[in-house]
Amino acid sequence: MLDSTARAVLDAPLARAAALLDRPGITPDRLTAANLVLGLASAAAATAQLWLPALVLWLACRLADGLDGPLARRRRAAGRPGDAGAGGFFDITADFVVYGAGVVGVAIGATAGFGASWLPFLVVLLAYYVNGAAFLAFSSIAEKAGRQLDDGRSLSFLGGLAEGTETVVAHGLWLLLPVYAEQVAWVWAALVGVGAAHRMWAGYRALR
Repeated sequence: MLDSTARAVLDAPLARAAALLDRPGITPDRLTAANLVLGLASAAAATAQLWLPALVLWLACRLADGLDGPLARRRRAAGRPGDAGAGGFFDITADFVVYGAGVVGVAIGATAGFGASWLPFLVVLLAYYVNGAAFLAFSSIAEKAGRQLDDGRSLSFLGGLAEGTETVVAHGLWLLLPVYAEQVAWVWAALVGVGAAHRMWAGYRALR
């Protein structure tokens, strides 16, 4: 829901940051790899109940994720395209790993430290599964049907209630306030679930 607004605000600063990073030793794939490593480190820190380091690592991994696309687009515009398909694939799969690991890490830390229930975190993972299946299936079928939604990203994304910006906030919130992680997880599961249902409906109508 907030992705379009966030992109309008952040596109210019991220493009300037990508210009500063545009050096031979830095590639979009390496930024994606940094996102993956930092995200897994954040999940591990949450498992160990190191909540502040987990939050810092989470924000750092999201920054790396926000920079790989602008750097790739900058290089394509300069005639240095690289392998956009492989990069897009690496980016989306890294995000799935980071999101899932983040949920598991917080669940382990919150249940051990505060007696939280596993149930809302399991529901979040189910909602992620359905949501991911909906937009990945839509992207694949839309490409074959010639109905892509091109916003500059590698896949056709259907907008929804819970998008990348909301994910950054939700994961950051339960790392900032881990004693309330169970309650945050219930609310987040509901939002992602509603978003997944909307994507299923919107995708079906868009492809008819």
